[in-house]
Amino acid sequence: MSELWSPAYHHCESPLQNFIGLQDTDKMKITISELPAQAYSKQYADSGAFTDCYHVDIPRDLSLADYLQAFYTTPIFRIERAMLSILTSHSADDQTAAQLATGQTDRFSIWRVEQRTEDQVLLCDITQRTRSWLMVAPAETNPTTMTRLYFGSVVTPTKRSNNGQSSFGPVFHMLSGFHRLYSRALLASAARKLSKQNP
Repeated sequence: MSELWSPAYHHCESPLQNFIGLQDTDKMKITISELPAQAYSKQYADSGAFTDCYHVDIPRDLSLADYLQAFYTTPIFRIERAMLSILTSHSADDQTAAQLATGQTDRFSIWRVEQRTEDQVLLCDITQRTRSWLMVAPAETNPTTMTRLYFGSVVTPTKRSNNGQSSFGPVFHMLSGFHRLYSRALLASAARKLSKQNP
């Protein structure tokens, strides 16, 4: 995973981390890790797609619905929602996020639910090239009182060589460093929001 990240963004990582609060590791630690065996995105990883996986542990017992509603209504994701509504004909609001969280809709902005169970969901965008994966699981350190929040992305290759090597195109590599920081920012923002809520 990490070898795909462009070093061009490393110099700006610290200022961005300070801005979005990722330096506050005393309360939370965003960790990049291998995909769990049961992750929906693993099927794409096995077929040559790019996948990543981040997680953070929260001292609360949380459901997937709790996580989804928090994730898609954070200040940082509201900015993304607003940009997408301008750039595309697809819009979503906090009410739609609540409906997605509870399973009342399978569409949210440019995404549709591809797979879902009680503990994880995989959403596919309208181009069918990128996907978002979110999952909740008992934290390994204290499974009775803590929840591990997982977040990851899937990017399918633009083409494959005759020997099966995946190619993702120049834009993917150019934006990969930003993607890493933004993924951590999204998860950190959702984790902070859930940590502040009353159980």
